[in-house]
Amino acid sequence: MATIDEGFYSRQLYVLGHDAMHRMGSANVLIAGMGGLGVEIAKNVILSGVKSVTVQDEGRTAWTDLSSQFYLKESHLGQNRAACSLKQLSALNPHVCVSAHTGPLDKGLILQFQVVVLTESSLDEQKRFGDLCHLHGIKFIIADTKGLCGQLFCDFGATFEVLDRDGETPASVMIQHISKENPGVVICTDDQKHGLTDGSKVVFSEVQGMVELNHLGPVEIKVCGPYSFSICDTSSFSSYVRGGVADEIKQPFMLNFKSLSEALVDDELLVLNDFGKIARHKTLHLAFQALHSFVKKEQRPPSPWDESDADSLVATVRDLGNVAKLENLDEAAVRRLSYTAQGDLAPMNAFIGGVAAQEVIKACSGKFTPLQQWLYFDALECLPEEETELKEGSFSPKGTRYDGQIAVFGSEFQEKLQRQKYFLVGAGAIGCELLKNFALMGLGTGEDGHITITDMDFIERSNLNRQFLFRSHDIGKPKSEVAARAICEMNPGMNITAHQNRLDADSEEVYDYNFFMGLNGVAAALDNVEARVYLDGRCVQHQKPMLEGGTLGTKGHTLVVVPHLTESYGPSKSSSGNAIPLCTLKNFPYRIEHTLQWARDQFEGMFKQTPENVNLFLRDPDFVARTLGHGDTEALEIFEGVWSSLEDVNTGGQRPKSWDDCVSWARRRWETLFNNDICQLLFCFPSEAVTSNGLPFWTGSKRCPHPLTFDPNNSTHIEYVMAAANLYGQIYGIEGTRDCASIRKILEKVQVPLFTPKSSVKIHVTDKEMQEDKERGSDDAEKARLEELKAKLTLPSLKSSAQMHPIDFEKDDDTNFHMDYIVAASNLRAENYDIPAADRHKSKRIAGRIIPAIATTTAAVAGLMCLELFKLIQGHQKISSYRTAYLNLAVQYFVLSLPCQPQHFEVSGKKYTLWDDFLVEGRCSGQQEMTLRDLIQYIKKKCGLTINCIFYGPGILFEGQEERLDMRVSDLVKMVMKTDIPPNKKMLELVPSFEEDEDSESVPIIRYLLL
Repeated sequence: MATIDEGFYSRQLYVLGHDAMHRMGSANVLIAGMGGLGVEIAKNVILSGVKSVTVQDEGRTAWTDLSSQFYLKESHLGQNRAACSLKQLSALNPHVCVSAHTGPLDKGLILQFQVVVLTESSLDEQKRFGDLCHLHGIKFIIADTKGLCGQLFCDFGATFEVLDRDGETPASVMIQHISKENPGVVICTDDQKHGLTDGSKVVFSEVQGMVELNHLGPVEIKVCGPYSFSICDTSSFSSYVRGGVADEIKQPFMLNFKSLSEALVDDELLVLNDFGKIARHKTLHLAFQALHSFVKKEQRPPSPWDESDADSLVATVRDLGNVAKLENLDEAAVRRLSYTAQGDLAPMNAFIGGVAAQEVIKACSGKFTPLQQWLYFDALECLPEEETELKEGSFSPKGTRYDGQIAVFGSEFQEKLQRQKYFLVGAGAIGCELLKNFALMGLGTGEDGHITITDMDFIERSNLNRQFLFRSHDIGKPKSEVAARAICEMNPGMNITAHQNRLDADSEEVYDYNFFMGLNGVAAALDNVEARVYLDGRCVQHQKPMLEGGTLGTKGHTLVVVPHLTESYGPSKSSSGNAIPLCTLKNFPYRIEHTLQWARDQFEGMFKQTPENVNLFLRDPDFVARTLGHGDTEALEIFEGVWSSLEDVNTGGQRPKSWDDCVSWARRRWETLFNNDICQLLFCFPSEAVTSNGLPFWTGSKRCPHPLTFDPNNSTHIEYVMAAANLYGQIYGIEGTRDCASIRKILEKVQVPLFTPKSSVKIHVTDKEMQEDKERGSDDAEKARLEELKAKLTLPSLKSSAQMHPIDFEKDDDTNFHMDYIVAASNLRAENYDIPAADRHKSKRIAGRIIPAIATTTAAVAGLMCLELFKLIQGHQKISSYRTAYLNLAVQYFVLSLPCQPQHFEVSGKKYTLWDDFLVEGRCSGQQEMTLRDLIQYIKKKCGLTINCIFYGPGILFEGQEERLDMRVSDLVKMVMKTDIPPNKKMLELVPSFEEDEDSESVPIIRYLLL
């Protein structure tokens, strides 16, 4: 891969990095077997961006393939699976060469590749080709699924170098102190834990006093605590004075792999992943070998739910267990494997296929820690909790696309699945994967079934690398519509409606009481916590189950919410603890994240908020009065921005008349931000300033800055002026240019005013200090300036000005100057404070708040979510049947555990959970609505509780007022809230307080129905 298409691979690059992507660009991969698992692996590997993928298969399309092979159709029955899949696979990524091989696997073919993946292969083939690959240094992977069980094996050769263990950003810590002893102890500033582990290596820079550390190579550390670690002997070094940064240096390491033949008998290589099934993976290791023996002997897999075949498999596993000295044989798991081995399930293939494809990426790139060497996974708890008598023929093939699923769950379950009505929120990466699984499973395809999907976003080029239902010709189209159309191609039986609504209070007219009550469940494929919390609240309100999943690079999680059985997703956890203090941003940055956030704030203030305020001023006669209500300090800042934006440059304002004026403004802005403001800061706090305790002011996380001098030949300086001038021109409708020579010519004529620091300026050192000053109010000078601006803003000439054009930040358009401005402004400020600069790629991720993403994790998470869907549709009532999952594919971290039960609370001695409510039919069809008195009496009679107070949102409906008791509840709500109840709102959530337990922090909500 000579050059990386950053537009296409944008989000994946933040997971893998440029170096790993370049290494992948030279890898040729062979994937054998084009069933559901093989095509899943191929799809993910092609999207990742290797050099070439060859798909090999001699098999012909059968009905069972359509249960999980999403590129096969009924018209392909009897045709070669690899050949039929080639066109669709090739369309996934224009940068990857995809070919099909329809002949047999042989040595000549294998030796052409750097990575070989076998699916649907016999144990004899696995051993033969595994030994061949091990001998020739070819990375070898086996992936297999049998019904609800899956297997993965990796052999990356006798020696394999891992270049980056986990892909985490190397730690970088600011130093507070270093002791002079053996070993020396480094104390970090207390704003952030160092995050290092024993054996990590760091390099030092910018240390003053103990300068010897700056010239050492990587130093191994030992953790002393979250803010300290020990290093080498520093007793002979100079004494530490101040400053310094310790940057982690990631060390490559070597791994050794055994060949398949050796690894088969080494149970130390088995990876545990489900803490509800501690020993099961050892049983499955032998059961898969026994299954190969069964197929080789009988020339067929075990028949679905056949006791004789299950007995035979159990006997073989028991024999193998005796040889392997297996302590705890899980016979029930072996039987269930036998019962379901003929099955072919899309969610299982999605999970194992996502994990296997990530191993291919590791093999090609050296990035992340590979699997060593076996992984077994099962979801046998998806089967019915109570094994009732099975109907004869219920599991036999029906000649339909769902035969692979019927072999596991039976035809009755398939019919139930097809009757489901589900609501999918989000058609991004996880949404696309869920829709694929829904189509293959047949969710909602029956006469009474239906899927509703909503997503307000439109397709962008950066989506194509992982949202696999979209193609380049779909760019600019609604995600939900394109995704719905794509899965109808996969399964023409889909009943699906696509919306483009944001899910929030504004769309409750569409997604109202009747809509939710008509659902069987909800799936959340959202990318932000607020939307998840809102949807979770609606599910609790309407007592509906919810499937939830999310990813962050190679990390993923899934959660299943089951009414009355599990806790819900829950309220939003405040992230304010991670917020950067304002004083740090304004005056004391010490990380590139701080300068990037500062640059983003500058962008939003100058090019979005101020133009928006100007437009509000021009059209709203009450703008000035309303702004004054926010306080003098904020009003002064807003009025300054509005007045200067409307007043021409020749009369003291900043409104440009020409492109030359825009360049002149940008140059003066450069001087203000990167010279004058720094000079003022150093005037207030000189480099040798000390605190009231006599300690240096500029120490620890406070980096002493220095002003910059403008140089028109410095590329970063001219890039700032170009970007700032163009953006300034855009908000006034003035056309700019990228011609550096013409900009330099204009700069020659620009007069930059001389700057003198003022002793009257106060710079806040802490946010607390800033807040206290704000609460004290404005001084006389500020009050006078506020009055002056109020007078100026009443001038008729200002009100006749043209509207401005606010700019919404868009990170993915490289022609709009947005990221040009952010990168230049951030790096100039970083230079002020001697913070290492960040390239455009890193700056875009941080300033654009981009969530790193890769197709492998998305596929795995969606697979796990759909396994939970099987359980929901089965109607499982035991919490032990469900799983919450946390995974990190970078380091083969899988934790599947039981969901948490809902917390109980007591009211008057009776226990409740968040799922318990008091459902009251306040108004039934044709009947008069309840009065407040009726409601209070109803609750007393039904629940034995006496209401003494009722709240609705922020309003108090009742607090003992006798005159309200005979009002209709809805009329009371209207009176208190001073607004009508929307006609679509069929449920009011009333929060009561009871005489019997007034101190109870939690109470069941009254859900008051207006039907």
